[in-house]
Amino acid sequence: MLIDSHCHLDRIDLAPYQNDFSCFMDEATHSKIEHLLCIAIDLENYPAMLDLIDGFPQISATVGVHPNTQDCHDPSVDELVGLGQNKRVIGIGETGLDYFRSEGDLEWQQQRFRNHIRAAKLLKKPLIIHTREAKEDTLRILAEENAGEVGGIIHCFTEDWAFAQKAMDLNFYISFSGIVTFNNAKEIKDTAKRMPADRFLIETDSPYLAPVPFRGRTNYPTYVRYVAEHIAELRGTTVNKIADLSTENFYTLFKFN
Repeated sequence: MLIDSHCHLDRIDLAPYQNDFSCFMDEATHSKIEHLLCIAIDLENYPAMLDLIDGFPQISATVGVHPNTQDCHDPSVDELVGLGQNKRVIGIGETGLDYFRSEGDLEWQQQRFRNHIRAAKLLKKPLIIHTREAKEDTLRILAEENAGEVGGIIHCFTEDWAFAQKAMDLNFYISFSGIVTFNNAKEIKDTAKRMPADRFLIETDSPYLAPVPFRGRTNYPTYVRYVAEHIAELRGTTVNKIADLSTENFYTLFKFN
């Protein structure tokens, strides 16, 4: 059984499934996807996201506003805490820093990040971290805000082993997406090989970043198996072992009532 620890189910193309989310979930179950974590990126679409996954106990959710999301409602700590008390919500995010897509004075982005960390600590729920071309500030703010109290995930890992070690020192897991299957992802592959068995997760980030052999196409949570297979190959083990380890790590990090 596999877990997709990061996907955006409200953004996937359901056309191949007769535009029926239930049909998609039937295939996910048939593909031995045991659990999916549906990640929020804004609050405007958040109620619809919760409605979509209602009735599917194998799907959990997060609440948060992505660092690149602008022209949107920017929640206070209190608002995030209120929304995060929903029983379906097991984590806070996706949050973090992205200096690749955003320009100018990014103090607003850093403050948004801090608000999410503070809310997560009050809720005692893990953080889902997005970081791109901002690794020093990401690590600094996580440390300054004592984010290690709740820990979480560095999702869609795109850095190097040195960054992974520092993140793990701050009580964060490292999650690998389809990028690890790309031929030019040498540092990511190296990190996947060196990761402690009890500190890694796998994800799709669907509908984005489809793994080889689907690179460039729409990504689906059912493709998480290709991530597991590639990591198994890198580590010289079986896909069942990677599935078991990543599943155990997921349930260790997230507390289910």
